Order: sequence, then C-alpha cells, then structure tokens
Amino acid sequence: MALFSPTAASVFLVPSLFACVALPHMGKAAETHAHGIVPGFERFYAAAEMEIDAAKLTEGGLLLLQEMNCVTCHAVPEAWQEQLGQRNKLSLETVGDRLHRKELSAFIRDPARHKPGTLMPQVFHGDEATLGNLVSYLRSLQSAEKKSYPQANVEEGRTLFHTIGCVACHAPASPESYQPAEAVPGMMVEKPRVPSVPIRLAHDYPHRALAEFLQAPLKVRHAGRMPDFQLTDQQASNIAAYLQEGIAPREWYKDEASGAQIEAGRKVFAEQNCVACHDTGKTDPALKPEPAKALADLKVKDGAGCLAVQAEPHRTNPHYPLSEKQRRAITLALQFIQNNMPPALDDAKRSDRFLTQMNCYACHEWQGKGGLEKARSQYFTVYEPSAHSLGEIGILPPKLNHAGRKLTRYWMEKLLWGEGGGVRPYMTARMPKFGKDNAESFIAPFAEACKSPTPVTMDTSGLLRHQRAAYGRTLIGGGEGSLGCIACHGLKDRKSLGVPVVNLTHTAERLQPEYFKELLLNPQAVQPGTLMPPLFMGRKKADIEIEQLWTYLKEIDQSPLPEGLLAVGDYELKPREKNKPMVFRTFLEGAGTEAIAIGFPTEQHIAFDSHEIRWAVAWKGRFIDAMTTWEERAMTPAKPLGDELLTFPLHMPFAQLKSNGEPWPDGYGENAGYAFKGFHIRKADGVPVLSYTINGLKVEEVVQPRGEGLHRQITLHAKDSAAEKNWYFLGLSKDAKPLPLEWKNGTATLEEQITW
Repeated sequence: MALFSPTAASVFLVPSLFACVALPHMGKAAETHAHGIVPGFERFYAAAEMEIDAAKLTEGGLLLLQEMNCVTCHAVPEAWQEQLGQRNKLSLETVGDRLHRKELSAFIRDPARHKPGTLMPQVFHGDEATLGNLVSYLRSLQSAEKKSYPQANVEEGRTLFHTIGCVACHAPASPESYQPAEAVPGMMVEKPRVPSVPIRLAHDYPHRALAEFLQAPLKVRHAGRMPDFQLTDQQASNIAAYLQEGIAPREWYKDEASGAQIEAGRKVFAEQNCVACHDTGKTDPALKPEPAKALADLKVKDGAGCLAVQAEPHRTNPHYPLSEKQRRAITLALQFIQNNMPPALDDAKRSDRFLTQMNCYACHEWQGKGGLEKARSQYFTVYEPSAHSLGEIGILPPKLNHAGRKLTRYWMEKLLWGEGGGVRPYMTARMPKFGKDNAESFIAPFAEACKSPTPVTMDTSGLLRHQRAAYGRTLIGGGEGSLGCIACHGLKDRKSLGVPVVNLTHTAERLQPEYFKELLLNPQAVQPGTLMPPLFMGRKKADIEIEQLWTYLKEIDQSPLPEGLLAVGDYELKPREKNKPMVFRTFLEGAGTEAIAIGFPTEQHIAFDSHEIRWAVAWKGRFIDAMTTWEERAMTPAKPLGDELLTFPLHMPFAQLKSNGEPWPDGYGENAGYAFKGFHIRKADGVPVLSYTINGLKVEEVVQPRGEGLHRQITLHAKDSAAEKNWYFLGLSKDAKPLPLEWKNGTATLEEQITW
C-alpha cells in the first residue's frame, strides 16, 4: 500500500535565500550533472515514473526538501516538524584557507556551472563590487595556524581512494588509470549507473587545505553527509594528491582587502541570509531579510520561483539546479504537506530515513534495500588473500538486517562516532564516523526496528558452575573437546589458524548476548551466506555451552588464550587499554590467597588483600604473570613482575580510640570486625571501587595513578550519629599517625598519596 496519494500540482516557491559557498566531496573522475545530486534520491526515486509512481516521488520530494535545505528558510507545519528536520549547517569558519578569490567569485556567481551536481543554488544577483566585498569577507575567514602534511604519494592515494570506500559515493577513475581490485582481468569494467557525488571544488583547494578537510570533514560539513574515514596525516596527503593529479598546484595566499571591504562583505553575508545554511564561528551582523513563506502558505504557480527551469533575470529568487524529476517530486511533496497530516513515523521509517540521508545504503543493505552497486563493489578488496575464500561476506560491508539487535549501544557509538569499532582488519573498506550530533538519535529506533519476532533468552550471570569461563576456553580452542572456533576466529593479538574472520576479543562488549546465542544456534538463518557451520545443532547441552563460551569471552582480559593460540610469555598480563586498569583476582605473594591486583597502563600497580581487608603491596613496571593461577592445580602464589616493591604496614585503616595517643589495635580482617563486600567497576574509567564495613560504617575505596605515585580516596558512611564517634584513620606510610575523622551529614572523606 502506498504511503502517499497526492494529486498533481504545481507550486510557486517564494524567494528563499540560501547558502553562498559549498565545499567538496571526495572523488576523481569528471562527471557532469545538470542537476544537484542527492544520493538517496538518485538511488531510490529518480527512476520513478512521473504519474504512475506519484506516491514514491512524493517520498523523494520530502527527502529533497530536507537535503536541499528548503526547510531552513520555509517554516515547516508543526505536525510535520519531526519528519522534516533541518540539516546541520556547513561551516565557513576557515573557508579562506580553502578557496581563492577567483574560485570563490566563480562559484558564488554560478554554483552549478563551477561545480556541476552541487546543491548550492544560484542566489547572488549583486554587482561585481558587492561580490568582491563578499569574497573579501569570506577570504578573511582563516585559521591562525596552518597544519603541515607529509610529502604525498599519488599512487598510494589512488589505491586508498578506490579501496577504503570513497567510491561507494564518488566516481572511480577510468579503467585506463585504475583497474578495480576484484574485476575479472581482460573484461570491460562496468561503470556505475547511480550518479556520483561531485567533487569539483577539490581541484580548487591548496593541497594542505584539501588534506585537512579529508582528515576532518565533520569540522566543515557538520551534517555528516561527508563522514570521517579516520585518515592519518600521510593518508590524507596521499588522497589529496591523487584528487589533484594533473591540476596546477594552488598555494595559500593572503588577500590585501581593506577592513572596510571585509566589513561591507559581512553585511552582504547577513543580507543574503547565508547564515541560514552556514556558520562562520563569528558573530555576524543581525541584518535579516523578510522571512520566506511557510511551506503551508506557498502559492501554486507552475515553473516559477525556486522551481523555475531557468534563472530569472533581474529577480532575487534562488535558482536551483533541478532535474525535471526533482522538480516534480518537490511539487508533489509540497502539495501533500499542504493537504495532509504526516503519515505515522515508526522506528523502521526513522531508521530508513537516517540510512537514506547519510547514504549508508551506498555500502550496506537493510531489509532488502540498498547495498553496494555492483559496479562499485569491484573496488572493494582484502589485505589478506585467504579472506577471498569467504566470498562477498569477507570483502563487502555487511548487511544490517539484524545490526540493531546485534550490536550493543556502546559498540554502535564506537562505530558511528567514537574510536575504533572495526573487527574486520582483513577488509580494505572502512566504517566512517558520522558524528554524535547526527547519529545519536538513530541508535534507539534502529534497535527497536531490528528486534526479533522470536527472541531467545540467555543467562549471562556466569554464577553457575556450568558457566565457568574455563569450559568456554576449552570449547573455543583447538584441543580435545573443542569446537575449533580458532580455526577461523582470532583472539587478542593472535590471528586465526586458517581463514580470517571476525576477531572475538571484544565480543562481550560488541554483541548483545541474545544475538550471540541466536547466531550460534542457527548461523545460516541469522546470517545467510555465512560459512560458519551449525556447530551446536543436535548438541544436548547447546544452551549451556553457548553460555560457557560467552562467559569466557566476557572474561577474556583476565583469562588465558585457548589451546592452539598460546605461545611463550602469553601468561603475562599487560594493562594496555588507554586510561583503564586491569583487575585480576589471584593468589599473590604479599597479598594472600584472595588478592585483588589492579594494574594500570601507567605501570603503577597495587594489590588489595580481600581476606585481611587491607592494601598489601604496590609496585612499578610489569604487572603479573598469571601462569600459576590459570594452569597450576596447586596455584602457587603469583609474584609481582615489576620492581620497586612497596609493602604496606600490617594494620587496619580504621579504629575507635579514646584519643590519638591510644595504641592502635593489633587485630585485622574479620577478627577486627571488618567484612569485605566486594567491588564494582566504574563505567567512566574502569577503576574498581572496593567496599567493606566496620562497626556501623560503610567504606568505599578507590586507588588510581597520580603523578609518580598512586592516589587513594576513601569515603565513609555512618548508619547514624552514634556510629560516628571516636573513629580514627591510620594511613599506609610507615610514619603515619592516627587522624580523627571529620563527619558531615553522615559522610567522611579521606585522601592519601602513596609514594615510593
């Protein structure tokens, strides 16, 4: 059933004064377009028949109203505001670093001629002097410091551009200058049919400015339509050189414009309402034109105003480079908005809208829609030749059919705007970043839209013996009783024994446990085309074994590698994750049989004796060798591997005394009234918070690096005022003196610096 049933109509758009400068997308081959390119419209709506597919064209028109920023100047009816949201602005804060006077003038005067395929309308109608002032102002918008880039390698840039994913949106080079990695030798290279996003302005940039834009596009294009591919300085320099191959080099220079010309240009910028689509990082004059009519008030007049086929001389209407199909789609969309309430916007439609606007469909398929165009998929390849045996699953970006219920929110954030997230290092394609402001609202509805109609349940507590990590380690390995998972999957820094597929190190952070179980129980149903065999089919204890695997992967940071991947020295624990410690429970020399060792990447470590309930030892350098803990039945106490071992005095931290001159009690642990209550890990920084009680007090302790030592912070809570009386604290240094506790609203706090 069609979502829309609009009638034919023509609409007159009153003047809407749009942006004045657009910036480049990546791309190389010259493609000329008579109309602005909106990828989602070209892919899914441009082929619609004018009259037969009016409902489909209407949907495409709603997309164009947003992507062409019509809704920035023309107010949207209240009922339609959720469906017709505005794009984030494009920054001109450093445009003077990127475009010279001549190119700025040419682009502002006639955007579509200078950059075929641009969405920038022809909006400027002033004389040359006024244009010169505007350009002087824009040229004045420059960064204080100019970043330098290493010498470029054009061939490496050419390869990067064609293999990391740029060609999913942008035109690949001609077959004469670059052969697709996966093309059959000797056969004609298929050309993309879907129009590519234009890149003409890349030719106008100085090399340094283009490299800087490629490395951090979200700083300029806030809307995320050009995402961040996490390029290094060298990679950005290489791709910039490739895009400018054969173009005379442009160097940055400083204009000689006067302050008066720049100020006059600022006023033109305001009068033209450029701030509707652009920000400059500056406070521009508050000169605003008459507001454009609301979408609901636009009058019908065929082929006039913003929808005119030709620019109208001596008029101030913006002229958009529209195709006949785009013009028709916008007309139908406006007519529908004026005569109907918006259709229901459920989670699936919200998800589809995001995937369309961000052009995720250029790489990914979701619910039968999108996916790499065949002609563009020829350019995606792998770093490891053995991955070719996986077929398309090993080369192309994955389908997203279950991704909303597959990935945790934490991992979705890493993928969409955070650091890391990639688990297929054998693929050349990269997952780019779209920015938190653009992508955060996508995660929740996408998770709902991907829910399974028959969800599975899974116990992830790890409390029952059948869920112990040791059994999972056996199952995942390559020895007796194993399932041989390591034949394809790597762990930590170890590659698989055979064909490389997803590394399992971050499984518990990355996957929802229910999806993990769903996949293992029936791989082909969940991920059609996968080479993963149905290892658990027919196994009587499949549920238990899957939970054992999950527990092992959940505790992988403190567990040994499975048989088949172990090597000499693998038992040494090395806290490496940035700003987060490693917590390891073991028998530890100097800290007893119930030690909690905490290792920091800064190579400052400390251990808590949870039996005696006290800090026992601290050291620097290497952390711990876990071999005896993991492999010896007798569990010989492990030893701190570092040096500068610091052993703390054997006394308890708190005691009730009549005065600070009274001797400190000799008892410790449970004999002194202490009871250990465990610990929890702070989400923000991964630091453990240890808890214990003593005679009506609840105590929480945190130790973390500070300078050359460790900083200890203690918080105490008294159950009532009577419990606060006569308490003293004795620190860890050998010359520490008892200090009386100072209470405020039932809470006392203490700090201590531990030094070597």
